[in-house]
Amino acid sequence: MARPPVPGSLRSVVLRCVPVLMLASASPARRRLLEQAGVPHRVRVSGVDEDQIQHAEPVELVKLLAQAKAQAVAQRLDPSGDAEITAVLGCDSVLSFEGQVFGKPSGPAEAIERWQMMAGGCGSLLTGHCLIRLGQPELLACVETVVRFAPLSQAEIEAYVASGEPLQCAGGFALEGRGGLCIDGLDGCYSNVIGLSLPWLRQQLRVLELSVGFEACSS
Repeated sequence: MARPPVPGSLRSVVLRCVPVLMLASASPARRRLLEQAGVPHRVRVSGVDEDQIQHAEPVELVKLLAQAKAQAVAQRLDPSGDAEITAVLGCDSVLSFEGQVFGKPSGPAEAIERWQMMAGGCGSLLTGHCLIRLGQPELLACVETVVRFAPLSQAEIEAYVASGEPLQCAGGFALEGRGGLCIDGLDGCYSNVIGLSLPWLRQQLRVLELSVGFEACSS
């Protein structure tokens, strides 16, 4: 069923109140999440050397990485060219599985080895989020989603890795792609597994007194 059109006067008010985010990430998946949610944004890669940021606790690690990315981009905002930007968002994700931290696999062999461990088990997909609005305190958090992996056969693991998809993703799977067939269930936020918790973003934009895009606000 087609949705009724938004009256012109209301539409203009909503658009004036929607923030324009600067996404400090090269991730196509995060960009797609913002696009699908209708959140206006631009993308600027932070250039942060992630290998230089270390922490023994995965929750703290993803927060530090997200913070470093957001701060690097926020510091380079141009007052004239970036005047429309109201906040900068940095994110980083890892999979915590049985005491190990998995980012992107280094190659097919490592992806197969990881899946041999993960198949039939559970892990925690951790995404660090840092939202910066200039002149206000940073909003920093880690969102956790428990992922229940399907008990895949060796042939299924090899076929999935051969698709190339696992090599591009933290944890070695893409929930929104072929990897969705390899997951039995989730406990927590779906979009967080893709790389950005939309519920967290909505809540924090409200903290910053910014509209999330589908709410009318006073002029």
